[in-house]
Amino acid sequence: MHALFAGRVMAIASQHKKEQIIAHKLERQLGVTCVVPDEFNTDALGTFTGEVVRSLSPRDAAREKCIRAMQQLHCDLAIANEGSFGAHPAVPFCQADEELILLLDTKNQLELVAIELSTETNFNGAPVASLSQAYDFAMRSGFPSHALIMRPYQDAPHDIVKDIHTWPYLSEVFNQMMLEYGSAYLETDLRAMNNPTRRKVIARALDKLIDLIDSECPQCKMPGFSENKISPGLPCRECGSPTRTVISLTKLCQMCGYEKVVWHPRGEFEDAQFCDVCNP
Repeated sequence: MHALFAGRVMAIASQHKKEQIIAHKLERQLGVTCVVPDEFNTDALGTFTGEVVRSLSPRDAAREKCIRAMQQLHCDLAIANEGSFGAHPAVPFCQADEELILLLDTKNQLELVAIELSTETNFNGAPVASLSQAYDFAMRSGFPSHALIMRPYQDAPHDIVKDIHTWPYLSEVFNQMMLEYGSAYLETDLRAMNNPTRRKVIARALDKLIDLIDSECPQCKMPGFSENKISPGLPCRECGSPTRTVISLTKLCQMCGYEKVVWHPRGEFEDAQFCDVCNP
């Protein structure tokens, strides 16, 4: 248990059953009592299917979820998650899931954030012109453990059918969509309660957040003592040229401003195989 949080109520700002991922671990690790606000609506801040466009950044959206949950429960501690899907920023032709988890503690003016970026995602969508095409897409998407969504065409703002969990229902929705519109677009359901792959990524982000909470400032003892600057340039063991490997990490406390530099965390030299001079 963590002394800063033990015995307090923590709001889980979720509409899509993320408490199933978050609550038990936080209650065990922090000593909090987790509560989900009744009829809490996170879709008002944005939906994956586009009925509501997210106008805030992921961090700002997660913070706003926390604020609304705390107001509803009259508490001063909350946690929220925000997921973003799209092309991986560094790996070409690869889709990615970026999960941000934010803890907001207004009693101690503390905000902690952890992010997990993963290529483990079934994020996808495609037009389907036949039931066999729909079935092929479903198989590739991990159906039926991963739910699907269907609409008349890509980005259609109307007649969006969610929570497709069974093969008979998939067939029924497809046939009705083709009868009514002559076209259908199938996509993966990215909401946490319907996507086990995404839940695993959220769980890893949560583990990072817990590690961040456990990292206390040596000076003021507040949690969140973390890296805010990474400097490359560790010298090559053979030629001495600077490499891209980290030579120092700077850790910063957001509360008191204390800084600590950790030099060459992987050793004083890098192997020549990672040197652009020795191994261009």
